[in-house]
Amino acid sequence: MSEASLTQPPQIKSRLGAILRATSGNFLEQFDFFLFGFYASAISKAFFPPGNETTALLLTFTTFWLGALMRPVGAIVLGAYIDRIGRRQGLIVTLAIMAMGTVFIAVCPSYATIGIAAPIFVLVGRLLQGFSAGVELGGVSVYLFEISTPGNKGFYTSFQSASQQVAIFAAAIIGFALSESMSADTIAAWGWRIPFFIGCLIIPFIFVLRRTLEETPVFLAMKRHPTASEVFSSAALNWKIILLGMLMVAMTTVTFYFVTVYTPTFGKTVLKLTTRDALLVTLCVAITNFIWLPVGGAISDRIGRRPVLLAIAGLSLVTAYPMLSWLVVEPTFPKMLIVELAFSFYFGVYNGAMVAALTEVVPAHVRTTCFSLAFSLAAALFGTFTPLAATWLIDSTGDKAAPGFWLMFAAASGIVATLAIFRHGETIEARAAVAA
Repeated sequence: MSEASLTQPPQIKSRLGAILRATSGNFLEQFDFFLFGFYASAISKAFFPPGNETTALLLTFTTFWLGALMRPVGAIVLGAYIDRIGRRQGLIVTLAIMAMGTVFIAVCPSYATIGIAAPIFVLVGRLLQGFSAGVELGGVSVYLFEISTPGNKGFYTSFQSASQQVAIFAAAIIGFALSESMSADTIAAWGWRIPFFIGCLIIPFIFVLRRTLEETPVFLAMKRHPTASEVFSSAALNWKIILLGMLMVAMTTVTFYFVTVYTPTFGKTVLKLTTRDALLVTLCVAITNFIWLPVGGAISDRIGRRPVLLAIAGLSLVTAYPMLSWLVVEPTFPKMLIVELAFSFYFGVYNGAMVAALTEVVPAHVRTTCFSLAFSLAAALFGTFTPLAATWLIDSTGDKAAPGFWLMFAAASGIVATLAIFRHGETIEARAAVAA
């Protein structure tokens, strides 16, 4: 059998099934992440000492962020494992670790019951989730990249993020049903745990899907797989591309966590809109994210990654703060929907191009490690820090539109990184031709 035949992607039918099986873990990850953000207020009251509401909320978002700091650790440790042992086995291991974190948070007793042990227990759950998430996204992106057809890598890899939008939609639907059937006091007391238990119930089904994954032809075609020490050494040698990749990803992670995880809190706590309004906005955002992601990936397959990345990051840079300023003057449901859908467009199109771009630019033999490390650093330092940064900015400045400055900073980072990566004519498309 020739090397060319070895690297050919599977047939279309099996490829579609592989997309579903590979992205199922992404669904669980984002399902729990969204729930943590949406029920942040209830979680703060359940697991943290009573007192100042803003302080409790800040502690909750700090716990959320500390979990994200484990993502780079997971990217290095689990990324090296996947680059050495294989994509399939690695994705099963990450799912097991993620499931443990989910169960920890779902069953944790309240602060009133076990005292200071409650926030510690929740933090352990978040650390496990963060460790797993550090390579889950990268592992899935690399898997989809390696089974995609030539000329459609942006389109295929976009479904990594698209699966997360399905999770947000499902979580928002559950949240909407709870808000319609339970009182606000009941949800705050114990009802918020129901979606987390539902997440626990779907874990066995996702395990079944993941176990049926096949190894990618690209990995099987490699004549030699690097040892863990070789992966670490190679990643260290490629620190510049990892750093630039992190800055390029910052635009994605900040915008995403703003429009999904932070939006419900922003709508209810800052804008004083109803829970129903915040959920409806989130539902609409999940739908439009799902639509724009493959569109962005497909467009970048046709015209190149660079123009898509620069155009969207530039739009975000000049419009983020003005749009939020317009929203907070007289907040209404239609205005919040318009603003959030604009950010959804930015996220979807940019991310559709960015995931393929980052996958193409990192070295193939350490693809999972380098991709995951760049993405995890961006998520930890920028993305999952967004709810905390937004809450702090508003509290410190008194300006409800202040989160716009954080969004502008992320957009500027994306522009600088994209220009640097494409500098001196060493384009990602050239690397893509080699990777294909």
